[in-house]
Amino acid sequence: MKKFFKIVGIIIGIILIFIIGIAIYGHFKGKEMIENAKESSRRIINFESKNSDEYMEYSVVKFNKAGDFHTGFIYLNKAVELNPSSHLGYRGWIRLRKIRDYNNALMDFDRLDSLTPNFVDAPWGEDIDFLRGECYFGKKNYQKAIELFNRNIKNQKEDWADIHSFVYLGLCEYELGNYEKSIAEFQRALKQSENIPESYFGMAKAYQKLGEIEKAKDNIVKAEQTIQYKRDDIYNEFLNEIYLSEILEFKHTLNK
Repeated sequence: MKKFFKIVGIIIGIILIFIIGIAIYGHFKGKEMIENAKESSRRIINFESKNSDEYMEYSVVKFNKAGDFHTGFIYLNKAVELNPSSHLGYRGWIRLRKIRDYNNALMDFDRLDSLTPNFVDAPWGEDIDFLRGECYFGKKNYQKAIELFNRNIKNQKEDWADIHSFVYLGLCEYELGNYEKSIAEFQRALKQSENIPESYFGMAKAYQKLGEIEKAKDNIVKAEQTIQYKRDDIYNEFLNEIYLSEILEFKHTLNK
């Protein structure tokens, strides 16, 4: 029995030593990580680092996520300077989606495209021609936007392209006064999915312009019924984003 307790005591002692060792290691390792992080930040702040990813990460984590793009761009620009092909896409995406700087976003996308010949870029996971199409849509250059959205569909193929490529085509044709063509484009989106309130809303407005009020009423009801499927992102307001309030307002106008 004494032998048994002795063995148990040895085992417990070993476990305690192991636990204490891990705690001591963790303490010093944690201090080392903190010191390394401080040193990394110092190098970035003083622009001593030659690693573009460090500037990119610092820009995103410290500033861009908080909406301080003015400061964030100081470090993002350095990342682009060191490695343009890796970071131009993100900078262009930020310029488009966050600060609506369409001209400079286009410059970034076009430069990135020139650096990667024979390759279709996807800044931040989105087709580059879709993003360029959004830029031209924001600039109200609807004919150029149509060209880019159609190129995006050609690149990605009809069944794989972002469904809002068709929605944007419908919106562009509507703005150009081509109401029947806009309806045809909205219907292309609905062939991919029946739950596209942007298409129903767009068709309602186009049918109103054509004087087909009953069809306009049918589509505005469908827009209201499918509004929960709208293009939505808690971090971004899209250029083609719609709201229930404007649907109801338009519905009220049609029912007068």
